[in-house]
Amino acid sequence: MKVGVITRHAVPNYGSLLQSYATEKVLEKMGYDAEIIDYIRYDERAEELSKSLVKGKKWDKNVLTRMIYNAIQMPNYSRMYKKFAFYRNGFLKMTDKEYGSIEELKKDVPQEDVYCSGSDQIWGRIGQSDYDEAYFLEFAKGQRCISYASSFGKTELNEELDKNLNSLLEKYSKILVREKSAKEILLKHNITNVEQVVDPTFLLSTDEWNELTKKSKLHKKGKYILVYQLHENKQFDNYAKNFSKMKKMKLLRISPSLYHITRSGKLIYLPNQYDFLWYFQNADYILTDSFHATVFSIIFNKKFLDVLPLNKTGTRIESVLELFEIENRILQNYENYDLIDNSIDYKLVNANIAKERKKSMNLLKKAIDD
Repeated sequence: MKVGVITRHAVPNYGSLLQSYATEKVLEKMGYDAEIIDYIRYDERAEELSKSLVKGKKWDKNVLTRMIYNAIQMPNYSRMYKKFAFYRNGFLKMTDKEYGSIEELKKDVPQEDVYCSGSDQIWGRIGQSDYDEAYFLEFAKGQRCISYASSFGKTELNEELDKNLNSLLEKYSKILVREKSAKEILLKHNITNVEQVVDPTFLLSTDEWNELTKKSKLHKKGKYILVYQLHENKQFDNYAKNFSKMKKMKLLRISPSLYHITRSGKLIYLPNQYDFLWYFQNADYILTDSFHATVFSIIFNKKFLDVLPLNKTGTRIESVLELFEIENRILQNYENYDLIDNSIDYKLVNANIAKERKKSMNLLKKAIDD
């Protein structure tokens, strides 16, 4: 049986790339012929990325500041996009055809037995759109439609999506979502064919992720603290710098964005996916505001702290910490440097991951086969 997954696989972001890989690999392990539908919105491609991302920022106030922003950021975004395109090549199995709009998908529908809206924040605002119909499988008429670990990204929907949600999801035979809050949203809309599952990155074992780190050529030289920060937060920067001084350890900062060189720590710029995982596997401490960095901290059984984003998208981090009963990993006080050393019962956490993995895979198989 052929399963086509549409997700945000092409965003220049490690979490997007690795969750796409995990989804595909798990489906293959279950015996399906899986592929990622190569859908990349035109406004998320290199040539348009800086124009899309400037919207709503302080640089968006007039023509001159927008020109300055684009002149600075376009080379950065172009390099990010090209690097991640290279990383995807041979790492993900994708459709032969690349699509850039819902119209192109409708005109030449990829031929699958089952269509799956994949993981991550695909059901929220994307670019300048309140939502994207492609991620709601509006091109897949007459075939089985399901979702796996799809996310709204926030606890409240924008007005347009809230109004159209029921009609967008009526074609789905089974809806599997990542966050508890997403399930609650759907139940409020009287959509009941829904279950909560774990992110696809949890569906691969630690040993399977370790196999990928073996492809890295890095070797550990001394202890280090790893920072993976997605959102602007000067207090976070200062906390990481002070924590590094207190622990007398190197501070390493992974980022696909060159401008992060201005933040605390030594920048590890645009590493490939194997090196990215290696840095998590070998870190002594991890500080992050990223959902998938939190996931890999847990998978590799690390001492870590979460700094919740200031833009109210922290529900996905809170959800995974609650699921594994480690809510105390959220930093509440920027003067508290001892919290990270509080022990985590990883024997219990790993047992819970195994239980949730089995449950989620059973739900996914049932959604595809029924």
